[in-house]
Amino acid sequence: QVQLVESGGGLVQAEGSLRLSCAASGLTFSRQTMGWFRQAPGQEREFVAAIHWSSRFTTYADSVKGRFTISRDNGKNTVYLQMNSLKPEDTAVYYCAARDTLSVATMTESARYNYWGQGTQVTVSS
Repeated sequence: QVQLVESGGGLVQAEGSLRLSCAASGLTFSRQTMGWFRQAPGQEREFVAAIHWSSRFTTYADSVKGRFTISRDNGKNTVYLQMNSLKPEDTAVYYCAARDTLSVATMTESARYNYWGQGTQVTVSS
C-alpha cells in the first residue's frame, strides 16, 4: 500500500534551520506532485510548498517564500523541505502529500491530494 513517512522535525531556536524528508513507497514517485502542508494547534491545515511531478515547477506560500525550499530526489522516492530562518509562527505539524500527475494550477489545494503522511512536529522557540 501507499506510505508517506515524514522525518526531520524537532525543536529549534528562531532563525535556525531544519530539513524535513518524506519517503514514499507503494506508488510511482516520479509521477507524483508532492506537497507540504502544516497545521498549528487550533488552526486549519495550510499549504506550505509543492513541487510538480515534472520537477519543473515549484510554488510556495507567501509566508515561507525565500526561507523554505522544496526539492525531490526521484531516485530515492523522497521529497525534502529545507527550512531556514525559522520563526515561532512556523511551529506546526508538517505533512507531506502526494497526487498522481496533479497539475500546476491546483497543487496548492489540499483537497486535490489523495495520499498523506502522518506528520512531523516542528517547534520553533523564540
